Amino acid sequence: MPKQYIKIRGANEHNLKNISLEIPRNELVVLTGLSGSGKSSLAFDTIYAEGQRRYMESLSSYARQFLGQMEKPDVESIEGLSPAISIDQKSTNRNPRSTVGTVTEIYDYMRLLYARIGIPHCPKCGKEIKKQTVDQMVDQIMAMPERTKLQLLAPVVRGRKGEHVKVLEQARKSGYVRVRIDGSLYELSEEIKLDKNIKHNIEIVVDRLIVREGIEKRLTDSIETVMNLSDGLMIVDVTDGEPVNFSQNFACPDCGISVDEVEPRSFSFNNPFGACPDCFGLGYKMEFDEELMIPDKSLSINQGAIAVLGWQSCAEKGSFTRAILDALAEEYHFDLDTPFEQYSPEVHDVLIYGTKGREVKVHYKGQRGEGVYDVAFEGLIANVNRRYRETFSDTMKAEYETFMHITPCATCKGQRLKKSALAVTVGGKNIYEATNMSIVAYREFLDSLTLTPMQEAIGAQILKEIRARVSFLINVGLDYLSLSRATGTLSGGEAQRIRLATQIGSGLVGVAYILDEPSIGLHQRDNDKLLSTLLHLRDLGNSVLVVEHDEDTMRAADCIVDIGPGAGEHGGEVVAIGTAEEIMACERSITGAYLSGRKVIPVPSERRKPTGWLTVRGAAENNLKNIDVKFPLGVMTCVTGVSGSGKSSLVNEILYKTLAKKLNRARTIPGKYRSIEGVEQLDKIIAIDQSPIGRTPRSNPATYTARLI
Repeated sequence: MPKQYIKIRGANEHNLKNISLEIPRNELVVLTGLSGSGKSSLAFDTIYAEGQRRYMESLSSYARQFLGQMEKPDVESIEGLSPAISIDQKSTNRNPRSTVGTVTEIYDYMRLLYARIGIPHCPKCGKEIKKQTVDQMVDQIMAMPERTKLQLLAPVVRGRKGEHVKVLEQARKSGYVRVRIDGSLYELSEEIKLDKNIKHNIEIVVDRLIVREGIEKRLTDSIETVMNLSDGLMIVDVTDGEPVNFSQNFACPDCGISVDEVEPRSFSFNNPFGACPDCFGLGYKMEFDEELMIPDKSLSINQGAIAVLGWQSCAEKGSFTRAILDALAEEYHFDLDTPFEQYSPEVHDVLIYGTKGREVKVHYKGQRGEGVYDVAFEGLIANVNRRYRETFSDTMKAEYETFMHITPCATCKGQRLKKSALAVTVGGKNIYEATNMSIVAYREFLDSLTLTPMQEAIGAQILKEIRARVSFLINVGLDYLSLSRATGTLSGGEAQRIRLATQIGSGLVGVAYILDEPSIGLHQRDNDKLLSTLLHLRDLGNSVLVVEHDEDTMRAADCIVDIGPGAGEHGGEVVAIGTAEEIMACERSITGAYLSGRKVIPVPSERRKPTGWLTVRGAAENNLKNIDVKFPLGVMTCVTGVSGSGKSSLVNEILYKTLAKKLNRARTIPGKYRSIEGVEQLDKIIAIDQSPIGRTPRSNPATYTARLI
């Protein structure tokens, strides 16, 4: 079969100088050259942009109105262009609800697996629970205190949008009198109009009873009626008590706890049916932190120890907060000139957590008047929490949030789901424990999974899909991640490789994939895995265009396009195109000169001597194992290691955050460590990361660099 090409004529986007070239299709093609030479302008702003634009033009005019218009890139013509998919580093999802498992769709299959073959356990005692009979339900209700008033409700609609006219009409025709909708009772004889855009819960009131001897026959008949109406579910609404759920499917015989039918949505932390009711499925809460509110406890209150908003003026006479502190000092016998760290535990608790309802006499004289007030002090944390909730200013909320830090939810312990969902296991592990394992450990868990013949028959196809997607993640060098890892914490390179693994899983053919330096952040040990993944994507029948500087990738490529020769106005030309050998033979190619060894980066004959040392002792954040590290000062230091080894935990979470707090007075909470020695040798710390420097159209290199000086 003759070779096919993407033929580009007259490309002038950005600094490209009317270039024309033919890029082979269905091959691994590397676009390389100096930074700023025009690689991305050719790959993303020309080829990808035109591919997207043509795809959108193929849609109907109705569909296009929702997508907006795309500008045509500055190019005369492009022939042989396939539908294009861009996998770059700028598209990381920062949504706190997004995890590695959700973006790769592995978690969706896991939810289905746990719903179909999971073994439910009692959330209270942990005993395996099975289906509950009508007789057991009768016995449990009859065990309630005598004269207890209750209603038997049949949940016919659970969390579904719509007006549900037919459901209500059918209930009316069947002779039922009352219905409970979203917690409110209605007579079926009245007109009931529901909002079709809101999810509703509808429960038919089948019977109303008082617990006493002799009602067993009626109770049994009513329960059977409820079960027929609601597919085996029943809610017993106890007057002046908590409602009790019953199910013909699952109930604990010892604790008397019934759980709902296990469904895929029961394991979704983005759905009210599965999400923890306390943190709404986030797994954490933002709470005010004493360390941030009082950053320097060697200061006294009069010296400004309390830094949180609303209490910064408490050192000044005439403010109401100062009057409260004076009253507390008199009542509890402490001095506002004493360093905060020297207060007794009792005084500390009064200031931080309040007087527990005990009132103190506050003598106030200031701008707002004069008087004596009885005040039960709520405590610093409760006070600023209330101020945070009550303010309508986004600016003030953002300022208050600098005194808060993320803590795991106390109800779900950071596991995001309801207790009933976490009590369902496959292979002895609940869905959170499975997602919290490293991906390579999870694959080993899947390989060692022992299932019954029925479970194997039901879950075979689901497990096949999960194993395939897990293997794709391992193949791109992400075996150290966990499926519960939030996508907002991933580096640009990690996020790009996750999208790459997802695309392999989709199995598309005839697509032009355009990648932006996928080897960034990847240790050389894992480079071969990435290259084999790119070659596999090519072998499926796709064109893979990679903007890359990595030597191994260039040598493995079928074709290299060298853009240059310089950057900016000195670039924008095709210097050379061909195999790695042909690029190396080109005298004009700077890339070829370095690939062939004609040019090298010289190794310094002498190294600088450190001017001092910065020592971190007992670093134990994330996977760091209580290590001691010495960093030389006055020299360039490289911290390296395989992906996931703990580099960022050491440098970003411990070293940078500690120095930013001590030197820049930043409100940060460093990772776990015992001590840092040598901080006195530094006067400032600056973090330069991969985050964008600003999106404002008024910012340019001149204004930005002037701000840094």
